[in-house]
Amino acid sequence: MSDPTDPFRLAERAAADLAERTGGGDHDVAVVLGSGWAAAADDLGATEATVSTGDLPGFVRSTVLGHQSEVRSVRAGDRRVLLFLGRVHLYEGNSPATAVHPVRTAIAAGCSTVVLTNAAGSLDPDNGVGRGVVISDHINLTGLSPLTGESPPDPYGARFVDLTDLYSARLRALAHRVDPDLGTGVYAALNGPHFETPAEIHMLRTLGADLVGMSTALEAIAARHMGAEVLGLSLVTNLAAGVSGEPLDHLEVLDAGKAAGPRMIEVIRQVIDAL
Repeated sequence: MSDPTDPFRLAERAAADLAERTGGGDHDVAVVLGSGWAAAADDLGATEATVSTGDLPGFVRSTVLGHQSEVRSVRAGDRRVLLFLGRVHLYEGNSPATAVHPVRTAIAAGCSTVVLTNAAGSLDPDNGVGRGVVISDHINLTGLSPLTGESPPDPYGARFVDLTDLYSARLRALAHRVDPDLGTGVYAALNGPHFETPAEIHMLRTLGADLVGMSTALEAIAARHMGAEVLGLSLVTNLAAGVSGEPLDHLEVLDAGKAAGPRMIEVIRQVIDAL
């Protein structure tokens, strides 16, 4: 008998429940929205079903302003999309397994492509507030991995996943074809919830980071481990500490996300059309 507490089996249970609540059948693409993006969610496509994630096995509710505990089944062209209107974070007291559970559930529900979006601070003044940036790679400074613990059960393979091609070159090229003005950058993931100090931002620049945030990296690792193709998109919502000299505020992050969200959702919609 399989262990019902195993995170992979829990994702399978949640996927089965989600399929039942969304009319049955597989989905094709999963999209996880970052802070402030949910206001533009209607632009992705026609919503066929809406499910509270609190009703699904293994999910916990987000406690962060700008993140909704809701997933929609959306028809975007010829694709069925699972659209998560927010995420949960490590800084809310969640384990890595809980933070990546939505992504694992989506892949268990049939999604072979995962689009991870976030609100990010920019370490490069040329990537100003409101600019979309395609993630080319990440630096995981959380000190954690979603693959820690018992070995994954069959058929999920070894925990030692190769991350050389973590962020799909094919999907990155599609995104740039859709919107040539998108930037490209390396995303540094930290635990938060506090913003970084100017000294920490200087360190991150030295390490080669262009963006900084508090999500995405563990989800990307979990998605790649399960065989999905991953696209990461950051929306610059603030300049990182010490770059502009201005104080940082989460409400300003949300405002920037709401302002640029429709444009970024349109990029995602066109990428999905081109898959």
